[in-house]
Amino acid sequence: MSEPVAVRRVGILGGTFDPVHIGHLRSALEVAEFMGLDELRLLPNARPPHRDTPQVAAEDRLAMVRGAVQGVACLSVDARELARDKLSYTIDTLESIRAELNTQDQLFLVLGWDAFCGLPSWHRWEELLQHCHILVLQRPDADVEPPDELRNLLAARSESDPTAMSGPAGHISFVWQTPLAVSATQIRQLLASGKSVRFLVPDAVLAYIEAHDLYRGSN
Repeated sequence: MSEPVAVRRVGILGGTFDPVHIGHLRSALEVAEFMGLDELRLLPNARPPHRDTPQVAAEDRLAMVRGAVQGVACLSVDARELARDKLSYTIDTLESIRAELNTQDQLFLVLGWDAFCGLPSWHRWEELLQHCHILVLQRPDADVEPPDELRNLLAARSESDPTAMSGPAGHISFVWQTPLAVSATQIRQLLASGKSVRFLVPDAVLAYIEAHDLYRGSN
């Protein structure tokens, strides 16, 4: 008899990371620990369909994320969206990651509440749960009602305990999290006005921003 293959638990958290900051990283670490993930991958978006064009180049954003997670055992970086020269659709990314995993491995797509409420506008959004579970980071102050299309999905696929989601894909659950009040917009504004962002980003990110003179008023 062959040994049973250990089921891996992999999370992905996408974002423009323009720049990556302690809010992103603290959220990622809390989710990885709470869910007992083997790995949580930060996935920088290339040209996200729903967001403004990032202010700095993809290679700079990637370098900053790589520097930020260095030495953190459960966090890693997945650069596959930056290698694509077309729009980044999450469904393509999920299919690509899923093809590299064992069939029983669990894949968790981590989304903020706003992104989750916007799912019905995503490319082939009804297919997402064929490839992953969805883990929604719910803020204690989020009182927005999800759109009708999602209510039916939640009724059918919701799992009250996120750690109890079984199988490789197919369920939705919520993780309550009080995010740090830090935003990339705020960081860019501080830098543009010549102020310090020390302690809002990891030291490696700060060093990269300074070495490459990113986000300064002249950029």
